[in-house]
Amino acid sequence: MKLFSGMRPSGQLHIGNYLGALKNWVELQKKHQCIFSAVDYHAITTPFNPKRIHEAVKNLVLDYLAAGVDPKKSIIIVQSQIPEHTELAWILEAITPVSWLERIPTYKEKLELHPKHRNLGILAYPVLMAADILLYKATLVPVGDDQMPHIEITNDLARRFNQMFGKTFPPVKGVVNEGMGARIMSLTDPTKKMSKTGGEGIALTDSPETIREKIKTAVTDSGREVKFDEKNKPAISNFLTIHHLFSGKTIAELEKKYHNKGYAEFKNDLSEVIIKGLADFQEKRKELEKNPKKVEKILADGAKRAQKIAEQNIKEVKIKMGLL
Repeated sequence: MKLFSGMRPSGQLHIGNYLGALKNWVELQKKHQCIFSAVDYHAITTPFNPKRIHEAVKNLVLDYLAAGVDPKKSIIIVQSQIPEHTELAWILEAITPVSWLERIPTYKEKLELHPKHRNLGILAYPVLMAADILLYKATLVPVGDDQMPHIEITNDLARRFNQMFGKTFPPVKGVVNEGMGARIMSLTDPTKKMSKTGGEGIALTDSPETIREKIKTAVTDSGREVKFDEKNKPAISNFLTIHHLFSGKTIAELEKKYHNKGYAEFKNDLSEVIIKGLADFQEKRKELEKNPKKVEKILADGAKRAQKIAEQNIKEVKIKMGLL
């Protein structure tokens, strides 16, 4: 099956992105034909620094590669380098009822976060996402549960296009990671998911000293018992999840090991587990940083391979619409 997924270059990736998405991508590429993108056109719908976005894209691609996304197995692209993404988005926007977009929960959330940026890009964001997927006729898309409404819109648009112009796009299935890594929570507010902005998470490139300091000062729950209880102990439950995913030890083993030992020892050990767990990633990333031409070649090759698919599919779309 063909699979598409991407991330916005809008901040440093953190351990939540790594445990919840990147590690999953590495496994998925063993079974499927995958296209992974740095979706920079999505990033410009909210405030961004034009002097830094290129650097953000480069860092995102380095993270993909260091995590184990293999350019020999997968196609790695930068969205803006394939013009057919926006071409198909415009075509789909021409058949998209505005009411479909206004009902998407993330539209209202984005407006609350950025009230001064009520732009068309935020409203039409799901259409561009649909174009990203449908351009390659992908049938699988790894997403967080909050992104499922976008998959529904993608299928609505695929069906609408097929009904109007003839069968073209296959149905798309959103693949939600049901594992514990799907929801790594903030270090400052364990009721919210870890974010790429605001310094509330552990970045994949954080030094050992920074990781130790962040874990040391992270919010904890009342009491001293290290116990998994998401309702009453959301912070400690989050720490146990992170420890489990990096160390491989079960939650029960960790609860037993730290019984009656308090939070300080547990947090100290957690820091070292994270540092050890990121060591291989950070080493690979540093090697890639030393060889920018290799990364450029990977992206050039990915763009060439993706362009071939995109050109063929956009041509089919235009023919069916009478544009060619």
